[in-house]
Amino acid sequence: MDTSNDNLPKMNSLDDFRNSHRINICVSGAAETSHCGDGALDLALELGKEIAEQGATIVTGATTGFPLWAAKGAKQAGGFALGLSPAETEKEHIESYGLPIEFMDFIVYTGQGFPGRDILLTRTSDAIILGCGRIGTIHEFTVAFEDRKPLGILEGPWMTDEVIKMIMDNGFRENEMVVFEKDPKTLVAKMIAMVKQAKEKIEK
Repeated sequence: MDTSNDNLPKMNSLDDFRNSHRINICVSGAAETSHCGDGALDLALELGKEIAEQGATIVTGATTGFPLWAAKGAKQAGGFALGLSPAETEKEHIESYGLPIEFMDFIVYTGQGFPGRDILLTRTSDAIILGCGRIGTIHEFTVAFEDRKPLGILEGPWMTDEVIKMIMDNGFRENEMVVFEKDPKTLVAKMIAMVKQAKEKIEK
């Protein structure tokens, strides 16, 4: 497999990512994964590989844990990885937030802290996939839910998918854009199909 980035789009700004023809898929998940269960990071790795192999760009919060392993999988498959940091600078990103720069091709230093970063993260992406998460993941879910973005909930050895179901069952809001799926390959394919369908509606 060719793992070079020669055929990937050349991008210099956040607007370039928004306007590119590649589909941008956000992976949202826990930075600390001790509660995620056996095999959680392997699933994250597989998810990232599928995003790259199916021709999409992975977008994460440039953080540790589940998103980091997804970015690692994407890079192993020759993909392009975009990170959105809560920090204002690379120095703050590393020294104050203690966040990595590994497995990232391009990091946007938003300077917005975690809440503002979460909103920019989901709105930069065409679709959002949630893995094992904590409160930040729930925040990103609610923003994407309100924006009616395609939302993929990866079911695994964690409780996050059950928490999302409970929120939806008690939130009194229907949303046909939310998909639950156990298989990363199938989930990525569904997200890409939903994004393409949504873009076709806009173009008509």
